[in-house]
Amino acid sequence: MKPTVVSGAWVWTAGYTAAIWLPGLTLPLPAVLGAAALTAALHLLALPGRRPALFVLLFLMAAAYYQWSDGRHVTRLELPVGEAGPAEEGSAVMRGTLVSPVTVDGDKASFLLLAEEVQGEDGASFSKESRLDGKEKFQVSVKLLKPEEQAAALALRRGDRIELEGTIKAPEGARNFGGFDYRRYLRLQGIHWLVSAKGTEQLHRLPAQPLSWPVLLSWNDRLRDHLGTRLDAIFPAEQAGYMKGLLVGLRSDLDPESFQQFSQLGLTHILAISGLHVAVFVAVLLWMLARTRVTRETSLLIVLSLLPFYILLTGASPSVIRAGGMAMIALYAARKGWLKDGLHLVCLVGWLMLLWKPYYLLDVGFQLSFLVTIGLILGVAPFSRLLPAAGPTVTGTLAVTFVAQAASFPLSVYYFNQFSLISWFANLLLVPLISFVVTPAGSAALLIGLISERLGQLLAWPTVWINRLSFRIVEGLDGWASFHLIWPSPSEAWVAAYYGLGGLMLLGVAARRKALTPPAGEGVHLAVKMPWYGHRGILAASAALFVLLMIYGYSPDKWNREATVNFIDVGQGDAIWIHTPGDRNLLVDGGGTVSFRKAGENWKNRQDPYEVGRKLLVPLLKKRGIHKLDALIITHGDQDHIGGLQAVLEQIPVKRIFFNGTVKNNATLRKLLQTAQDRGIPLFAAGEGTRFDPDGETSLVFLYPLSEGETKIREEEHQNDSSLVFLMDMYQKRFLFSGDMEKDGEAELLTRLDAAGIRPESLQPIDVLKIAHHGSKTSSTPEWLEFWKPAQTVISVGKTNTYGHPSPQVVERLISTGASVYRTDRQGEIRMTIANRGGPLEIVTKLER
Repeated sequence: MKPTVVSGAWVWTAGYTAAIWLPGLTLPLPAVLGAAALTAALHLLALPGRRPALFVLLFLMAAAYYQWSDGRHVTRLELPVGEAGPAEEGSAVMRGTLVSPVTVDGDKASFLLLAEEVQGEDGASFSKESRLDGKEKFQVSVKLLKPEEQAAALALRRGDRIELEGTIKAPEGARNFGGFDYRRYLRLQGIHWLVSAKGTEQLHRLPAQPLSWPVLLSWNDRLRDHLGTRLDAIFPAEQAGYMKGLLVGLRSDLDPESFQQFSQLGLTHILAISGLHVAVFVAVLLWMLARTRVTRETSLLIVLSLLPFYILLTGASPSVIRAGGMAMIALYAARKGWLKDGLHLVCLVGWLMLLWKPYYLLDVGFQLSFLVTIGLILGVAPFSRLLPAAGPTVTGTLAVTFVAQAASFPLSVYYFNQFSLISWFANLLLVPLISFVVTPAGSAALLIGLISERLGQLLAWPTVWINRLSFRIVEGLDGWASFHLIWPSPSEAWVAAYYGLGGLMLLGVAARRKALTPPAGEGVHLAVKMPWYGHRGILAASAALFVLLMIYGYSPDKWNREATVNFIDVGQGDAIWIHTPGDRNLLVDGGGTVSFRKAGENWKNRQDPYEVGRKLLVPLLKKRGIHKLDALIITHGDQDHIGGLQAVLEQIPVKRIFFNGTVKNNATLRKLLQTAQDRGIPLFAAGEGTRFDPDGETSLVFLYPLSEGETKIREEEHQNDSSLVFLMDMYQKRFLFSGDMEKDGEAELLTRLDAAGIRPESLQPIDVLKIAHHGSKTSSTPEWLEFWKPAQTVISVGKTNTYGHPSPQVVERLISTGASVYRTDRQGEIRMTIANRGGPLEIVTKLER
C-alpha cells in the first residue's frame, strides 16, 4: 500500500468534519463529480505537484459526499395538520418488518420496525408518498399489560412481518444545556419517529416474507440467545450477564452497578467486544491450528473465513467491525506476503467504513477504537524505548497500557466526563487477566457446555473464581473515590491541542534520545553534530503548554466570576444548580421518578429503569465540571425532589447537606440520609434563622420551617408544608426558593414575618421567585404574591405530568401581577446569569417558546 492511503484517509475525515461543522457549506453534486474526474486525470497523467491538488479535491469530494449522504437521511412521513397547526402525535396502523431483536425489560418491549406502509385515522396516509417501500425506520416501544405478554413479545424475531397499531410522535431533543439529544442520536441511526403501543394485542403477525437479510440475522439472534441461555446455566447468576457481554456481546443483563464500577475505572472497553477480543480470538485459533499441524496458509484462510461469523455473533458494533475488518485484511495480506504497515491497514479499514456509513465518524465507539489503535501503532515503540530495560513483556505491557490511556483520555473526558488516576493500574492488572485468561477459559467452558451442561459448569469453575477476584478488585479500587476525577466536556480545539502537544512531546523525547544515543559505528561525535538542546527546547515548551492545557481543561471556569442559577428540567420535579461568584456550587433538590406499583406487580420492575439522577442530573453536573458540591439543599422528602440525589451522593463529593429536620416513611429518603452519614457528610436541620454564606457575594437565609424550639428530628409524612424556604442574595440580586410550600405554610410564614415587624419593603425587591409545588392551585396565593412582588417567576414542571400542573389560575395570577413566567415544561432548562455586582439579570432558555 502506498503512503497516500494514510494521507487520503485523514483528508477524507477532514472533509467530513468540515461538512459537519459548516452546515451552510453546499457543494453541488455535478461539481463534485467533475472534481472526481479531474482527480483521476491528474493521477493518471502524473503531473508534477499534483499531490496538493489531489488532496484539495479529495477534501471537497468527502465534504460533498457527507452532505449528500446526510441529505438522504430525511423522513418520508409528516403528521397531520389540524386547525391549530401540525399535530405533535398521531394514531396510525403500520405494517413492516422487525429489523432488530426484541428487548424485554419489565413491562416494556422495544424493537426497530422497517415500515412498508403507515395509515392514519380514517385511512389517511401519513407518508409524503403513496408507499414507504421499507425505507422508514421506527423505534417502537410496547407497554406490556400482563406478565404473559413478556413471552409473547420475546417470541417475535428479527425478520418477522407485523401489523402494529400505535401512536407516532417525534423524539425529543435535548431539554437542558449540554444534555443528551435523543432526537439527534436516533437520526444518526436513520430513525425519525417513535411509536408507542399498549399491550401485545396491538401487534399481529403477517405472512412471512421470502428469505432476506433480516431473516438471516434472526438466525444469528437465535444462536446468540441460545449461547446466552447456556451461559446462564453454567455460570452463577451474578456472573452470567458479565460473561454474556464478554463472550457474545449481549449486555442487556449486565448489572448496572457493576457497569458503573467498571466505568469509573476506565474499564468499560473490557465489557464491549473490541479489538482486544478479536485479537485473542485470532491468536487462539491460529495457536490451535498450529498444534494440529495445519499449514500456515491454510490456518490463515480458515481464521479469515471464520472472522465474519465472529463479528456477527458478537453484535457487529463499530469497534468489532473495525477490528474484524483489520484482522481479515491483515490475514489476507499475510497469506499473500504483503503485510508491512499496520497504520496503512487501520486507515484503509476506517476509510472503507466511513464510505459505507459516514455517520460512523460521530460514533464514540468508532472514534475511540481508531484513535487508540492508531495511538498504539505510532506510540508504543517510541515510548517503549524510553522505559528502563525490564524485559520485552513488562516493557511492552507498560507501553501499551500507558499509550492506550493517553490516546483515549481526551475522548473519555469529552464524552464521559470522568477519569480515574488509577485507571492505568486497573487496566494493567485486569486487562491481561480478563483477556488472556477469562475470555479463552470462558469460551472453552461455553463450547463444552453446549455438549454437556454439567461438564461446562465444572470447566467454568476456575473462571468463576477469577471473576470473583476481579469483581473484588474492581469494587476495592472503585472505593478510592479521591482518585476519581470529574472533568468538564472540553472543546474540540482543546482535544486537538492535546493530541498536537502530546505528539510534539513524544517526538521531542524520541529525537533527544536518538541524539544522545547514536547508532553503533557512528561515534559519539554525532551528539555534537546534532546537539540535543534544540530538542530539549521543543520538549520543554510543549510540556509546559501541555501542563497548562490540562490545568485549564480541568477547571476552565476557575477564574470566571459570573454567577448563574440554573433551573434544570428534570420533568415533574425540582433541581436547581447554583454557581456562585466565588466558584462555589450548590444544588437545591434533585428531581426523581415517581413509580406506583400495586401488590403482585413486581414483574413490571425493570433491570435498568430510568432514574433521573443517574441518567440526567449526574451526567449534566459532570459535563459542567462540578468537581464537588459545597452544599446540597433538600427542601423536603418527597420523591420528585430527592429521587435523583442518591446518584449525586454516590458519584459527586458533597461537603454539607441542609434539610428540613424531618423524615418520612420513605425508603429513598432513609437510604439517602444513611448514605450521607456513611460518607461523613454533615447534616444540618435548617429552619427559621439559619444562615449560610458560600462566599463573600452570596448569602442564604432560611425563613421556614418556623422554629418552635425543637432540636430532635421528627417524622412528618406530609412534607409540602415543611419545605425549606430561603432567600438568596447574590451579586445584589434576590431569589426566593419555596420548595413545595402550600397556602397554609405561606400564610403561616407571612403571619410570622408580620409579627416580627418585618415589612415587605425590607425584603423586596424579589428578582426571582421559584413558584412552589410546580404551580399547583394549592400554592402561590394572591397574598403571597402581593407580599413578595417578584419580577420573574419560574415553574419547574413536567411536560407530560398528569396532575394538571401548572394550574391555569396560578399562571393567570402570576401574569396579572406583572411578573414574567418561565416554565421548564415549555422552555426546558432556564439559566439566569449575573456577570458582576449590580449587573443585570440575563435569562436564556434551552427551548425558545
